[in-house]
Amino acid sequence: MNFDFSDDQKFLQSEARKFLEANSSAAQVRKVLDDEAKPYDEKLWKAVAGQGWLGAAIPEAHGGLGLGHLELCVIAEELGRSVAPIPFASTVYFLAEAVMLAGSDAQKAEILPKVAAGEIIGAMATSEGPGTLTPSGLQATVAGGKLSGVKIPVTDGDIADLCVVLAKEGGQAGLYLVDLNGPGVTREALKTLDSTRDAAKLTFKDAPAQRLGGAGEGFALVEQVFDRAAVLIAFEQCGGADKCLEMAKAYALERYAFGRVIASYQAIKHKLADMYVKNQLARSNAYYGAWALNTNAPELPIAASAARISASEAYWFGAKENIQTHGGIGFTWEMDCHLYYKRSRQLGLVAGAPRAWKERLVSHLERKNAA
Repeated sequence: MNFDFSDDQKFLQSEARKFLEANSSAAQVRKVLDDEAKPYDEKLWKAVAGQGWLGAAIPEAHGGLGLGHLELCVIAEELGRSVAPIPFASTVYFLAEAVMLAGSDAQKAEILPKVAAGEIIGAMATSEGPGTLTPSGLQATVAGGKLSGVKIPVTDGDIADLCVVLAKEGGQAGLYLVDLNGPGVTREALKTLDSTRDAAKLTFKDAPAQRLGGAGEGFALVEQVFDRAAVLIAFEQCGGADKCLEMAKAYALERYAFGRVIASYQAIKHKLADMYVKNQLARSNAYYGAWALNTNAPELPIAASAARISASEAYWFGAKENIQTHGGIGFTWEMDCHLYYKRSRQLGLVAGAPRAWKERLVSHLERKNAA
């Protein structure tokens, strides 16, 4: 089976790379990083919306391009390479995917065109603090169409307009759409390692909530949304990991020590080789995940878990080894290595930590083998 992208998809990727090199350079990322009052790059966000990327997988009937998830995967990889400081993942991988998966016709008609046009920013709020959230431990509640509870942390919750919230109503967990600009919502910005992707604590007190999907389907829908998001985030991580390898290789070929380029030393060669191996493993799993996502295959939960685990490991390993290859200067603010290290840690947690995905993968494999 050939999992490679088509020529058209590779062309889209090439054009996306050129666009982001011109509009999301390291210097532009640093402008967001250095400005506490600037949580994301609004100019880039509008430009990305103009390219149609926000609606790549959204059907044409709802204002999108109707291309599909494979095209979204190649765009995600380029966003990862450029550490783009925009809320793309929260809006597209979580909000749009949740609405496409579980939304009514009216909800799709209202929300998806706004997502595709870049008119709203999305977020997804499931966590209520440290530890794994279980149905019995869910504290956020909905009564009479009003939501009350606390969600922390919520990625891009400080800038989002519309949020998908996991809560229970009548003892049953469900997903709900909440306007974060409406009444009953309080936001508290949180400091994060990667300040180009902020997070917030959201407190709801009788906030109007609209159900997304059926009653009692909350946790099942969250798993499906997270499976989709895991594959797309894996491509962002692959893009970032590949960029780290390129940076480390380029520096190793130009830096001299004791009269020789440091790339000629065995210790550096081993570092680069280990980075390459992990990147290739992550890419293989990401491609498998992309196939499962695009075809809605039964293997998606397993493929998404494998992609999530291997891509998280590859990006984190590549980011720290990139710093080590640069040596003492790699730790400085002036070098760009830390941009990728911070993003690797942020992406490694945004959809659940790899440890949780490892447990999830094992449970899926056990059920598959038992069947």
